[in-house]
Amino acid sequence: MPTPRGRWVQALAYVDASHAANKKTRRSHTGYIIFLNSAPIVWYSKRQNTVEASTFGSECIALKSCIEAITHLRYKLRMFAIPLSDELVFH
Repeated sequence: MPTPRGRWVQALAYVDASHAANKKTRRSHTGYIIFLNSAPIVWYSKRQNTVEASTFGSECIALKSCIEAITHLRYKLRMFAIPLSDELVFH
């Protein structure tokens, strides 16, 4: 793994899900946006593949997909030798 150089990068993520937003199929929507040092880097909005029985289930699916995206982004940034803060903030 390359040695980190330069200034530290802080990641911030906003995640949300709308439970059963589609009245016909009762599927929820997932949305998230990931910021690095206050700049939007990744954003995503899509209908979920499953029908959830609760808002909590929809939010967990949204959080899972956001964490996967952050994990991939952190790996790519490490390969570019960009130093990353260990703290990750979710809202």
